[in-house]
Amino acid sequence: MSVAFRRESDEEHLEPRFEIPLPPGPNLVTARGLELIAVKVAALEAALPPASEADARKAAMRDLRYWRQRLATAELRPKASGDQVRFGARVRYRLDGKDNTVTIVGHDEADPGKHLLSFLAPLSRALLGAQVADELDFGGKEAVLEVLAID
Repeated sequence: MSVAFRRESDEEHLEPRFEIPLPPGPNLVTARGLELIAVKVAALEAALPPASEADARKAAMRDLRYWRQRLATAELRPKASGDQVRFGARVRYRLDGKDNTVTIVGHDEADPGKHLLSFLAPLSRALLGAQVADELDFGGKEAVLEVLAID
């Protein structure tokens, strides 16, 4: 029989499920970030659907593989000292006349709404290595970012 007359299975029309992409670069974490990842792994393991729920279990295992990988590759960084902007530092800065504060953290701990910025974010990259009173270039403009304090 010609392949033109065969019945295609329903699975041939499903979207493929790829692994969750890992962020580029090293997996730097603060002590808090490492704890959050460990808690996430434990929660996913505890809530794993039974084998009888194949689709739900597949999705949960996909998430669990991602978080186990993040836990296995986590590089705990020491606490930052206050002399220079480093990973884990809390930085008060002025940008375009407005003061703000951010803490530079790992990718999985980042939450811009809570002022937790990934070390890969453009603002974090601009701030890293700076000292108090430094005026930095940012967003294609010269000396628009001023470091006010480092905790």
